[in-house]
Amino acid sequence: MKYDYPHLCSPITIAGKTFPHRMFSAPMGGTDITNDGCIGPKSAAFYELRAKGGAAAVTVSECMVHPVTDGSHAYHLDTAVLNSLASATYAADAISRHGAVPSLELSHSGMYAGTYMTDKTRQHEMCQWGPSDTTRPDGVPVRALSKEQIDEIVQAYGTVAGLAKRAGFEMIMIHGGHGWLINQFLSPYFNHRTDEYGGSLENRCRFACQVLDAVRAAVGPMFPIEFRFSGSELFEGGYDLEEGVRIAQTLESRIDLLHVSAGTYQRGFGDTHPSMFKDHGCNVYLAAEIKKHVSIPVATIGGLNDPAQMEEIIASGKADVVYMARALLADPFLPRKVMENRSEDIVHCLRCFTCMAERAATGTRRCTVNPLIGREMEGDEVQPALVKKKVLIAGGGPGGLYAAWTAARRGHSVVLCEKEVALGGILKSEIALPFKREMFALTETYERFARNAGVEIRFNTEVTPEYVEKEAPDALIIAAGSRPLVPPIKGMDGEQVVVVNELYRNLDKISDKVVVMGGGLAGCECAISLGMEGKEVQLVEMRDALAPDANVRHRPLLLKEIEKQVKAVHTGYRAEEITPEGVWCTDANGERHLVEGTTVICALGQRARTDVVEQLRNTAPFVRVIGDARRVSTITNAVYQGYHAALDI
Repeated sequence: MKYDYPHLCSPITIAGKTFPHRMFSAPMGGTDITNDGCIGPKSAAFYELRAKGGAAAVTVSECMVHPVTDGSHAYHLDTAVLNSLASATYAADAISRHGAVPSLELSHSGMYAGTYMTDKTRQHEMCQWGPSDTTRPDGVPVRALSKEQIDEIVQAYGTVAGLAKRAGFEMIMIHGGHGWLINQFLSPYFNHRTDEYGGSLENRCRFACQVLDAVRAAVGPMFPIEFRFSGSELFEGGYDLEEGVRIAQTLESRIDLLHVSAGTYQRGFGDTHPSMFKDHGCNVYLAAEIKKHVSIPVATIGGLNDPAQMEEIIASGKADVVYMARALLADPFLPRKVMENRSEDIVHCLRCFTCMAERAATGTRRCTVNPLIGREMEGDEVQPALVKKKVLIAGGGPGGLYAAWTAARRGHSVVLCEKEVALGGILKSEIALPFKREMFALTETYERFARNAGVEIRFNTEVTPEYVEKEAPDALIIAAGSRPLVPPIKGMDGEQVVVVNELYRNLDKISDKVVVMGGGLAGCECAISLGMEGKEVQLVEMRDALAPDANVRHRPLLLKEIEKQVKAVHTGYRAEEITPEGVWCTDANGERHLVEGTTVICALGQRARTDVVEQLRNTAPFVRVIGDARRVSTITNAVYQGYHAALDI
């Protein structure tokens, strides 16, 4: 077979094991970890979907090897715990039966033990252990590990690796990056020991070497051992790329695959997990440089989701393997689609951090563009309906499109009506923001899926009660979306005022001095984009904080971009009047201020189209309201609700 991406699709042999291609599934935390650290059935199904989608290897994350000094609520593997070995075996089998290599990531949180606990107060009650005595930035004291404790932890790595092999895992990944314990020993920032584990690079690498030796002794030869580390810690006081090269050279004789990531989790989340504000593959240069200095295969990671880019990485010798995490949540079948020359059908990750924010908030998983994530046990295949029906969809936004595609796959006759000349709903506005191009492109992807499934799409067609009566559908899904909230502020009708939803149609009207009214997510992202273009932007927000509607992972990175791209932020300001000179506002003390700008962007929120919903509510035997029409929320909820509305017909 001739592949569109021959280098990416070529096999690779590591420690005698041949992988069918170069696309591996990176470690991602599970969702139903039991109180004693067993892998729950939901988590096993979560990892299995990556294997079913064609990943060459799937890594289960993270197994903490020494609970006595690491109380993180993560996986453990301990024969003294009922079902521990069995649950690991079921997980490994769920992966391997689809042809993927199951790998288990072994880790220790060190001074950040308890990070994965939902109840952070319990984390602060724990004794924290690290290479050196210190106090964490949040005030938690850290005690230095004794040599006896270090020996215990080293032995624990070997013991757990042996159990992992017994359970059916065929590769081990040792986590030595992102600020966890091994990284803490490697880092001059964390490690201030004066014994054989501190000081020189050789000494700082000693713990990692001992861990790798213990793991090798447990699993034997010709069993792939992968070491994951940060090529550079990317902050002052940490090690840089030059020292990252030396660390790699020190460890390479003990490992079979070097997995080069970036940053330190606690000091640079946006480095380790590149956000939408960064280029895809922004960390690849670390792997590319390190690969020049080692003789073993090197893997890279960091916001990769485009097979053309991944092909170039492999073809040019920057890396031998590409890892993906979020990209395989958005589309678990990405590797299979690449291998089948169907890359145009890939659903691309938006890098919106919904997946990681949901885990932090509720201990579950969810993906904006893939309603299966976190609910894999419910089934990943759409089953045909026993009775075929006529389905009418009112609205061509992401929720309506996903509902139409799902209903058509079930065998229903589906008509989707969009009252405008283009699909996408609120996503149409994202074309104005270059860093959200994947979000805008999502409409094209869902539209192609819907059309290929047989959905009839009618433009310039508003669904009214009369229209429903004429079409006589068995089911009606109302996905009418929302409309922008435009309050009656004096001057709002001025030529210099642009509603944020319409920004993409009015880019030529935007002057060099802009005031954005509204510091929610939409207003902040608009301000950032205009600032990136070199415009002088000021942001006005009535509340005391910006972007409270942004998720907990995206918001800190968003605020950092605001600091870089926006000239001034005025919180606690209520807009009272818009003039050619700018926006007159009143602060909390009742004083008036002019925020100067010759263009004003109105980004004051959205309002559900409840009038449309009420008109259509009882017009068909089955009626379901989804997305913003139901309640102004997120694309995540619109897609999820659209999917399940179609399944319910």
